[in-house]
Amino acid sequence: MSAVDPWLARLSRALPHHALSRLVHRLARIESPRVQPLLRAFVRRFELDMSEAAEPDIAAYPSFNALFTRALRDGVRPLEGDAATVVSPADARVSASGRIEAGRIFQAKGHDYSVEELLGGENDLAVPFRDGHFVTLYLSPRHYHRLHMPLDGTLTHAIHVPGRLFSVAPCIVRHVPRIYARNERVVALFDTRFGPMAMALIGAQNVGSIETVWAGEITPPSAREASCVTWPERDIALERGAEMGRFNLGSSVVLLLPPGPLELDPALTPETEVRVRSALGRYTDRD
Repeated sequence: MSAVDPWLARLSRALPHHALSRLVHRLARIESPRVQPLLRAFVRRFELDMSEAAEPDIAAYPSFNALFTRALRDGVRPLEGDAATVVSPADARVSASGRIEAGRIFQAKGHDYSVEELLGGENDLAVPFRDGHFVTLYLSPRHYHRLHMPLDGTLTHAIHVPGRLFSVAPCIVRHVPRIYARNERVVALFDTRFGPMAMALIGAQNVGSIETVWAGEITPPSAREASCVTWPERDIALERGAEMGRFNLGSSVVLLLPPGPLELDPALTPETEVRVRSALGRYTDRD
């Protein structure tokens, strides 16, 4: 941990998060040939492997956002395991993982937060996760920014929770209490064969929007209270490994899984890199 990290956290608290994010949202969508040198510099700076992209030619991307949300070519991220295998929703770095203890999720040394507040105060939806499992994943600028299903699931609820837009870089997460429960977020809850599963897509500094495949871009900047939508209008069933959403720029995902005989991979230690559709763990004793 750097000695400057606490100062960066203090600076992050003082920034006009939403104003900056709205500005970045606009700039990232500018389509101009003048953007190309910046895109090439970005690819070099963050060492993006464009050979994995469905479109490897940088010139094919008209804007920063198009590059950030690039698709991968077929076969690059094979789906691991079987239907009982929980796979990573993203190319990412592990921030934390383990058991949810009496409804509380570990964030970083000295910090935790409750499932209920992560879910926007929806206690009924939080109860099934009280003694479940969690994995928190951080997507850096160099990562693939589309999100995929960890298990087969049918959407039951979608919650938008307004809030701050602190950076979720590790140096900030260590010093801002309850950061994932304070930042704006979209939480999708699914029924799976093992019980309920939640994916909390955390907004962050410069992340002006979050998208899902069923609702498109979710950017309600004027919202002041959490809004929860139950999804009986039409069945939205997504297969394990299928795309479910994307970040426009990077952020974090908090994956909540129900109690049960889940064996998380012991290699899921902080700073470990994981790839989308790779195995995070497996439910062992259910049909």
